[in-house]
Amino acid sequence: MTKLIDRLPQVRGEYRENAPLAPLTWFKVGGPAEILYRPADEEDLMDFLAGRPGDVPVTVIGVGSNLLIRSGGIDGVVVRLGKPFAKIEVAGERVVAGAAALDVTVAATAQKATLTGLEFLSGIPGSIGGAVRMNAGAYGSEVRDTLISVRAIDPLGHPHTLTADDLGLSYRHSDLPTDWIVTSATFQARGGNQATIAQAMQDIRDAREDTQPRRVRTGGSTFANPDGGKAWKLIDAAGCRGLRIGDAMVSELHCNFLLNMGEATAEDIEALGEEVRRRVRETSGVELRWEIRRIGKPAGQGSGEAQA
Repeated sequence: MTKLIDRLPQVRGEYRENAPLAPLTWFKVGGPAEILYRPADEEDLMDFLAGRPGDVPVTVIGVGSNLLIRSGGIDGVVVRLGKPFAKIEVAGERVVAGAAALDVTVAATAQKATLTGLEFLSGIPGSIGGAVRMNAGAYGSEVRDTLISVRAIDPLGHPHTLTADDLGLSYRHSDLPTDWIVTSATFQARGGNQATIAQAMQDIRDAREDTQPRRVRTGGSTFANPDGGKAWKLIDAAGCRGLRIGDAMVSELHCNFLLNMGEATAEDIEALGEEVRRRVRETSGVELRWEIRRIGKPAGQGSGEAQA
């Protein structure tokens, strides 16, 4: 039987078979990728997509801050954009950031250039590609407030430049096709005062330290806020603060965060999240929507992403 790696096009980047993915996620759980591919640059990624067999699934992951990979791993090719996609450039009052650039690094780069408007990115764990795809936000601002355009590659390897309007951005959502890969984004900032920008970013850091679990295995905010409400308040009211399944626990500091306290499996974490959703539904009638992306297959089962 022909191995998958032998069916893939030649690339300048790197292929790895049966590659562990758990170390690449903040939860530190999950099974391996059948093939992990790290493109050398955008052209290499386009060549790969243009040449891959049509029956081979492709999954893109970022820095794993908002991601839960199930224990059975991911079939097909997992694409992870690395340093070649992490460049950040400032052109006047515009900031162009690669999809792999960390949100906090983009905010710091804008600060160094005395540009304001992107401070909120310092409060978002993860990278620009994921932030664009989910219209990430924090502390009163979100990506659509400053996004000008996005460069993305379609499944056939063709590049596209899309305006913010093209993306149909709404609360924690974009209309960007799930099989398109964001490679960079351009943001509009404006000239500001260095001291004011620095203070705004410090305020965000302080707020995160005071209200969110830090230096622990977590996936960030678990559920999107429902219309007119706060997910954490509903979770707290449902009696879920500190709730555990195995080594998976609802944070006692901020109960919209799930934690891996040591030896939790992806299934423990997902089951805990579903139990939280059940209790909130029973106590408030609200159906919480997962904000964390859950992908891959449970151990011993078929693949496919759960639907919230």
